[in-house]
Amino acid sequence: MPRLQFKTFAEPDEDRPFPLGNGRIVSLGETTVGLARWEPGWRWTTHLAPIAGTTSCQVHHLGYAISGRLRVEMDDGQTIEIPPDSAYEIPAGHDASVVGDEPFVTLEWTSARVVGIGPEGPSERVLATVLFTDIVDSTAALERMGDEAWRMLLNDHNRRMRDLLNGFRGREIDTTGDGFLAVFDSASRAVRCGLAMVQAARDMGISIRVGVHTGEVELIGGDARGVAVHAAARVLSSAGADEVFVSSTTRDLLDGSGLAVEEAGSYQLKGLTGERRLYRAVAPSA
Repeated sequence: MPRLQFKTFAEPDEDRPFPLGNGRIVSLGETTVGLARWEPGWRWTTHLAPIAGTTSCQVHHLGYAISGRLRVEMDDGQTIEIPPDSAYEIPAGHDASVVGDEPFVTLEWTSARVVGIGPEGPSERVLATVLFTDIVDSTAALERMGDEAWRMLLNDHNRRMRDLLNGFRGREIDTTGDGFLAVFDSASRAVRCGLAMVQAARDMGISIRVGVHTGEVELIGGDARGVAVHAAARVLSSAGADEVFVSSTTRDLLDGSGLAVEEAGSYQLKGLTGERRLYRAVAPSA
């Protein structure tokens, strides 16, 4: 529930150093805000790509430029230069660099939680909700549409799915060609994200399916491992077009969330012992 509160960047929840920059992070309920400073000479592909492990930044940014200037180049060649005292939006799939001799200082919302969090680091086991997605009948769609049209649709699909992952605070672990693997620290946010992904895909004229399971996950570098990941993949394989299937473990964690589920039956999940009851998440009415 929202409450009256404030936090100061002088005493942030997290002080996150970057190569040629730093971020001060505060969280207000489920909202994370970051005050970042990027020094002259900073460039994403030089200083953050080795941390992120991708060829371009895959984070959607929404923020306010306080001072300095930032040049942004999208993967498709579009470019802009963001001046001081301006609000901005930067879609996923871009490079960025500080222009001139003044640091670029910015306040950001949608990306503050994930910027500078990379794949390197020690192994840790955490309780997480794992989400898998894939496009239904993607091979048939590719044959029907042709390579170029399919590539454009897949790029649009990936952008929309990443925007939703950012919005629901999911951490993208991997892409599976035509789907995603992500982890969440909240079962309800994972299911809400899955339902939103299904609707976004429908709006594009395609169908996806989603599988969600909660359990202990071992995070090693940028990878997620463990039985919970395997189980989530098997839950996905049981779902049909436009369906979000959840395990009984995740279902139990949805109590009080306002999300509705319905029984989908008992399934023998490959590689797991015994039958497992699965549930279908019900999209809220308009």
